[in-house]
Amino acid sequence: MRHGFADTRFGQVHYVEDGAGEPVLLLHQTPRSWDEYRDVLPLVGRSARAIAMDTPGFGMSARPAEPWSIELFARGAVDLCDALGLDRVTLVGHHTGAVIASEVAASVPDRVAGLVVSGMPFVDAARRERVASGRPPIDAVTRRDDGAHLRALWDNRAPYYPADRPDLLERLVRDALGVIDRVEEGHEAVNRYRMEDRIGAVTAPTLVLCGELDTFSLPDVDAILDAIPGAVAETLPGTGVPSVDHRPELFADAVLRFLRRVPAG
Repeated sequence: MRHGFADTRFGQVHYVEDGAGEPVLLLHQTPRSWDEYRDVLPLVGRSARAIAMDTPGFGMSARPAEPWSIELFARGAVDLCDALGLDRVTLVGHHTGAVIASEVAASVPDRVAGLVVSGMPFVDAARRERVASGRPPIDAVTRRDDGAHLRALWDNRAPYYPADRPDLLERLVRDALGVIDRVEEGHEAVNRYRMEDRIGAVTAPTLVLCGELDTFSLPDVDAILDAIPGAVAETLPGTGVPSVDHRPELFADAVLRFLRRVPAG
């Protein structure tokens, strides 16, 4: 795997790539980094040029000072494609990354050969109302002198992660600490996004992935299928929210099978 940095309107964006061939851009969930795809990259890289980026503000990418939004993240992804000379890509996004990928597909449809949205919530007025009515934060914690906020980060996510894989939670907490002062902003950006106004502009062939244990996003699969004509769905068995790094072989296999159905060029 090769690391690199690209200049964008938001500063330098960090990315990691593996393989050669048709480009596939992988977008992570909040508050992760390219590391979410660490085990997927070499698998997809056997058949394609797999590129995992750190969304602006996360990982080793520059941190925009302005309020973060899905539109800002999407512009960062397009800027990376411009910097790498990628005229047309297949996008793969997980949770927040899926929402970003769908916005890229809606804003520059001629540049998106295919779209894979994994664990994507359907963000509409009803969801925004539920969030506004008092849904608790997902990752936000208050710094404590005794380090108790580290345990809080762990406990917030533990119900969604397999109990026998503490290494997965360690990776999430490490990424979260890198953006601890703005750790909730990616989720807030998702919940402000008016997906119902944008998703209809997606024209690329689309695969809707979701782990069978992902109770957060699985209920939204049918709404996404209804919103994107021709989209197809696949459920990944035995995994949930952390499907990318929990079952990388299943995730990569689903992506590669989809890529074989996407026209090249």
